[in-house]
Amino acid sequence: MAGELILLVDDEANIVDLGRLYLERENYRVEAAYDGLQALESIRDLKPALIVLDIMLPGLDGFDVCRKVRAESDVPIIMLTARDEDIDKIVGLELGADDYLTKPFNPRELVARIKAILRRSVRSTVQTGEQIHLADVMIDPGSREVTVAGEPIILRTKEFDLLLTLAEHRGKVLNRDQLLNLVWGYEFYGQTRTVDVHVAHLRKRLSGSKQVFIETVTGVGYKLVT
Repeated sequence: MAGELILLVDDEANIVDLGRLYLERENYRVEAAYDGLQALESIRDLKPALIVLDIMLPGLDGFDVCRKVRAESDVPIIMLTARDEDIDKIVGLELGADDYLTKPFNPRELVARIKAILRRSVRSTVQTGEQIHLADVMIDPGSREVTVAGEPIILRTKEFDLLLTLAEHRGKVLNRDQLLNLVWGYEFYGQTRTVDVHVAHLRKRLSGSKQVFIETVTGVGYKLVT
C-alpha cells in the first residue's frame, strides 16, 4: 500500500530522480515540479503530505513559493539550499519552513528528515490533553489554541509544538539538541539554527504576556519561566 505523497520541487532533474529513488524505496508516493509556478499548481491539485522545496527555482523562487504556501497551509516544508549560507536558512525558517538541507546532501538523511517530520505531524494532529495555564498564558493541546492575556494568538505548527514542549518542561533547561529531538522528532547535532529562529518567533508571539518568558541560559539552552 502506497504511503504519503511527497512533492519534490527542484529544477535539477538528477536531484529529483535521486530523491524519488530513495523515497519510493520507503514506499512514499512521489510527484515532481521543476519551477515555482508548477510547484504551486501541484501543491493545490495534489495536496502533498510534505514538500521538499529548492530555493533556486526558475520563475518564482523557493522563498516566494514558501510564502504563498504558508498563507494557505501548514503543510511541512523542507527547504534545499545550494549554499551553506546562514542567511538562506534563516529566511526560509522566517517564512515558515520546517527544516532545511544544504546541497549536496545524503539522500538517506533527506528520507530520515521526512520520516521524522511526518511522524511529528501525525502526533500533533491527534494530540490531546488538559489545558495548561501558566499565569496569563493558556495552552490547549487538543484544539492547539493559545491565548496570551486573554487574547488568542496564531502560532505555526512548530511554534505551537515548541511552546508546548517548553511548557511541559517549564522551569527546566532544554538544550538545542533536546529541543530538536522533542519538537522536530530527530537528532541532528550541529544544525541548531532551526531552534534559535523558532524561539525568536515564539518570543514575539508571547510579547503580550507580562509573566511568561522564554529565558536563554547562556551556553546551555532555553527554559520557560513564569
